[in-house]
Amino acid sequence: MSLNENEILSYINEVNLLLKNAYVPYSQFPVAALLIDDNGCKHKGVNVENASFGLTICAERNAITTAITENMKKIKVLVITGNTPEPISPCGACRQVIREFSDKDTIIILANKDNKYKIASIEELLPYSFSAENLE
Repeated sequence: MSLNENEILSYINEVNLLLKNAYVPYSQFPVAALLIDDNGCKHKGVNVENASFGLTICAERNAITTAITENMKKIKVLVITGNTPEPISPCGACRQVIREFSDKDTIIILANKDNKYKIASIEELLPYSFSAENLE
């Protein structure tokens, strides 16, 4: 799958609109994610903080768990954005969860609120990753 510039910017604009829905009373650092699954369905997520910081859920994992609930098997496109000067990068835990539902064809778009973006593969985000294939 390939995306043209208009499609990429459309997805980034859509996910940037979600930033206002993030629940971030402690960090004031909203993050939002838009996932398109292998069936073409869209799933959204924002970070949701908790006073017990270990219970906070990142936007990426929020979108992925929502997609799983709705029968997603593979991530086709994942767009992540935040209020950052450069395109945002997922945390290590999110990278591993993204890996679980990605393959070499998954398109990951790292963006910011100003529509600056970088396209990455899961191999670039998590080289030498642990996956189900390692168990076979």
